[in-house]
Amino acid sequence: MSHDRFRVNRRIKIDKKKQLIDQIKAVINKLEEECAKDLNSGFLQLIYIRYKKALEILENDKDIKGINILGGVRGYMDSYNDYQNPLLGELHKAEKIMKEF
Repeated sequence: MSHDRFRVNRRIKIDKKKQLIDQIKAVINKLEEECAKDLNSGFLQLIYIRYKKALEILENDKDIKGINILGGVRGYMDSYNDYQNPLLGELHKAEKIMKEF
């Protein structure tokens, strides 16, 4: 019985990992497509670097303690007055999945 529970928990974790990778890629793509000129400095550069590092950690099965994407939504809202930017929604989705992971 506990062996079956282990398999279910492992499957859930693998699904969450895939979901997180997909969402991190969505954030990176949105940054590259819509904010390319702002990725060389400032807050968006910090977010971009953190998401690229998170993707590298997840894709190479490294320790997830090195992932530092939480707080991006708040930082974005503190730095920009653009609360309707779709990037904000993508950041929120990624942080929510990370918290569940």
